Amino acid sequence: MKEIELKDPYTVAYKGIYAVCDRDNQYAEIIEHTNCYGGAAWSKFHYSHSPLILETRSIGNMIRYLVRTGASTLELKASRSAAGIESVIVSGDEVHITYAGLGGGGVGATKCRAFAEGVLRFKCTESGGGRAARGTIVVPRRERVLIGIDDTDTKETGATWTLTHNIARKLDCMESVYLSHTLVQLYPVAARTQNCVATVLEFACVNEDSKKELLESFREALVKYSVSDQTGMVVLPDFDAKHVCRYSKQCRSGELTKDYAMRYAKEHGIDVWMDGNGIIGALASLAWFARPDESVRLDAEIE
Repeated sequence: MKEIELKDPYTVAYKGIYAVCDRDNQYAEIIEHTNCYGGAAWSKFHYSHSPLILETRSIGNMIRYLVRTGASTLELKASRSAAGIESVIVSGDEVHITYAGLGGGGVGATKCRAFAEGVLRFKCTESGGGRAARGTIVVPRRERVLIGIDDTDTKETGATWTLTHNIARKLDCMESVYLSHTLVQLYPVAARTQNCVATVLEFACVNEDSKKELLESFREALVKYSVSDQTGMVVLPDFDAKHVCRYSKQCRSGELTKDYAMRYAKEHGIDVWMDGNGIIGALASLAWFARPDESVRLDAEIE
């Protein structure tokens, strides 16, 4: 028999908690990277009743809460709405997130989140048993950076989705957190390598310097490791990619030209970092960030 020693038997610290904000700080996405999906799924259900929550979804072991910033009043009820996000306040380059919960939900709302990576500081009440508890964590304010890539491989060598993921893993850090990787099925044009799939990567950066370092390092790695001379890399630093949806739909339903892709990117404020023919698919991929289950289907639509 193996004897088990638990340093803190009633705390399961989250891997990380990140707050991505829009430019006006009116909306935020709270992204929780969990070490225990079962507990996070319970939170996902109960938190969805919080007045600030606009959308709740999970991707792998990350739970994502799209919220209005501000404060609210939670009506905690055992078994039905036993925990939630009470407030999301943006203050300068920090975001203050207050959680509340009953019983085990109170434990999750306080210590489990307080000890997540990236938390700058925290304040919480006693939790556990039958009591209600509250905890406020302070995390860096982040902005979203989307990188669309296509055509890094040949018919003989490589796959874009593997190369881009491996580069992203190497660049993942507290200043530029690697949040998601999405394969986007495109219309199977004649000039495709094989399956006609582009990739969009999502990062959350704390400031302009971290964005610049991330993007320059990413391009340098693509230049070094791509086996194609037609690699395309486009960048969109924005909270959402709604203005790319029309182009993406066109690219997923027919064949487009490079000239059209370049013109569309320029007209919609999307930066072209590598201008090979791959920008046609790279641009289309942006609209599908963090939608990996839908993006692989050509019949899926996004608004």
